[in-house]
Amino acid sequence: MQTFQQYIGGAFEDAGASFASLDPATGKPWAQMPSASAADVDRAVRAAEAAFFSADWAGMTATQRGKLLMRLADLVAENAPRLARLETRDTGKIIRETSAQIAYVAEYYRYYAGLADKIEGAHLPIDKPDMEVWLRREPVGVVAAIVPWNSQLFLSAVKIGPALAAGCTVVLKASEEGPAPMLEFARIFDQAGFPPGVLNVITGGPEAGAALTSHASVAHVAFTGGPETARHIVRNSAENLASTSLELGGKSPFIVFDDADLESAVNAQVSGIFAATGQSCVAGSRLVIQKGIKDAFLARLKEKAEAVVIGAPDDMATEVGPLCTLKQRDHALRLIEASVAAGAELVTGGTAADGEGFYFPPTVLDCSAAPTAPCLSTEFFGPVLSVVSFETEAEALEIANTTAFGLASGVFTRNLTCAHRMIRGIRAGIVWVNTYRAVSPIAPFGGHGLSGHGREGGLQAALDYTKVKAVWLRTSDEAIPDPFVMR
Repeated sequence: MQTFQQYIGGAFEDAGASFASLDPATGKPWAQMPSASAADVDRAVRAAEAAFFSADWAGMTATQRGKLLMRLADLVAENAPRLARLETRDTGKIIRETSAQIAYVAEYYRYYAGLADKIEGAHLPIDKPDMEVWLRREPVGVVAAIVPWNSQLFLSAVKIGPALAAGCTVVLKASEEGPAPMLEFARIFDQAGFPPGVLNVITGGPEAGAALTSHASVAHVAFTGGPETARHIVRNSAENLASTSLELGGKSPFIVFDDADLESAVNAQVSGIFAATGQSCVAGSRLVIQKGIKDAFLARLKEKAEAVVIGAPDDMATEVGPLCTLKQRDHALRLIEASVAAGAELVTGGTAADGEGFYFPPTVLDCSAAPTAPCLSTEFFGPVLSVVSFETEAEALEIANTTAFGLASGVFTRNLTCAHRMIRGIRAGIVWVNTYRAVSPIAPFGGHGLSGHGREGGLQAALDYTKVKAVWLRTSDEAIPDPFVMR
């Protein structure tokens, strides 16, 4: 059993309690994790607050902050293989994905390193001749960053990077479902040379989350996770009136027209739903397919789904590994059973694998004759695709928007004018055309509705960690008139 510690005020320490983390490939404990109490959370926030006002951090120039972030980026790149192995062990995410993704996470820190000294204010052409007025962008303060277990090094980078670039300090709560890579990341961060308390890393359950998001010294809460937890966070933030950015779930439509490149669309759909074992907020979990190509598409999709290599997550040959938790596997089974009872046809998969571990095969449900099947509206967070067909472009758009979520979407067509109409009409924060799951630190992502609000990535994310201060300077040498003298 490995043992991990929390990171508060620049020091590694045990928490008041601990818990065992399970290896999803075996279902057995492999490491002991700290479980932060409300007192631990309070100390972490106070350490972040002290760092925020310290001369070591507040007195640092933006360029100096950028250099520290660049050093962090280099350390992440150097340690990517070790971080990848830990994420694979603790979450079941396959090693070929964690290796590639974490190597790219370094680019997010490099992007925000370069952006640190480019967060600018503005001069206002004020309507008063004896006044100069300008706006300063200043850091909001202590940020509570809460990330789930899936893609956590990426999902933390899009919070930590812009927050530190803006001059904030951070308390990051890693998910209790697989926190090892974030606790190890704290050791890498410690080597970068930041002042103590600039970043604090804890983990734990609902008690820790509630204590963090309602803490009086927290100015902003950046959360990635599910809508129900987000509702609790919004209620908690009423205690401190903290601003929030919420990157939540999705039920993303993957729309394929009959003029699309069939092989490209099938490959993108396989990647969009089965990569990461479907455990992605932007998973293309609803295939919206034009009727003329439905049978050919599903035949090819079934062939590829059944050829997917399911195996140990630390094997580079594995294409689909286990789900992270037993709860997810049971949720998928219940939802599939309810959808089949509602008239959905099981094309392939649908049954949990025998043996140890939380394995679940790529699954396809044809819901063309079951428009009310629950699989069409409920997020699986697993490798399960729901299929519905359409005839006209208007019908495709209506189906795409028949969801309370609004995070991502995909459109496959060779018709440029059709693509533009779909781009305008789809209610989602991301529209991929003839591609899927592409990301970059330069481009923001986020959604609306039950998919949350705010954006992560890009310049806007850094601005969201700032507040605007208006400065008025009177330029006249004349005395200010007595306001009570009649004139």
